[in-house]
Amino acid sequence: MIQNKKVVVVMPAYNAELTLEKTYLEIPRDIVDEVILVDDHSSDNTTELAKKIGIEHVIRHDDNKGYGGNQKTCYNKALELNADIVIMLHPDYQYTPQLIPSIAYMLAQDLYPVILASRILGKGALKGGMPKYKYVANRLLTLFQNIMMNQKLSEYHTGYRAFSKEVLQSINYEVNSDDFVFDNQMLAQIAYKGFEFGEVTCPTKYFEEASSINFSRSVTYGLGVLKTSILFFLGKSGIYRSKIFKD
Repeated sequence: MIQNKKVVVVMPAYNAELTLEKTYLEIPRDIVDEVILVDDHSSDNTTELAKKIGIEHVIRHDDNKGYGGNQKTCYNKALELNADIVIMLHPDYQYTPQLIPSIAYMLAQDLYPVILASRILGKGALKGGMPKYKYVANRLLTLFQNIMMNQKLSEYHTGYRAFSKEVLQSINYEVNSDDFVFDNQMLAQIAYKGFEFGEVTCPTKYFEEASSINFSRSVTYGLGVLKTSILFFLGKSGIYRSKIFKD
């Protein structure tokens, strides 16, 4: 705990057997109270390994529900455990668990209700091996989103993020997509509610075992991001309110 606030790390997993243990062993258990891993019907031994290395809460989906569907299970379980601070960490070792203390303390001190670990602040993205087309797309999409959503974030597309309990309880993430655009819809919902975002610089690693979506899925994700930003603008303008922004 930090400041008497319960810290829970959630790990949405899919075929993470090769990197899970390394990621988990770097989680600072002196401040993290519990860890949840949700296995989205992997074809490898992710579930068995998670139990073997001592993760307290291991959930396996009977069917593949998608990245967004996985996160829904993660957050529901974290709230069920009465978490005050929920940190999402991918088990593919692309993001370092060593940032957890900094992120957790920022939330515990009530500096911000949401923290995003940005790969774009500094030079972490390209240095870590992010493909150039993804970097350019990230920058263009972020610029468009900042204009449409009246924000000043360095990126919306990091998978390393943390939330206060109040944020998770204030948005209806269950209506969001079960695919990768879930991440973006969730941030749009949070911004729509008026919560502020904090960011920290995050190094990242791109390597063979790290999860990544292919080009066609990236295009689908990008189009979903554009749609979400436009729906946010329409909602705030009083023109049309999408279901993702309804209470």
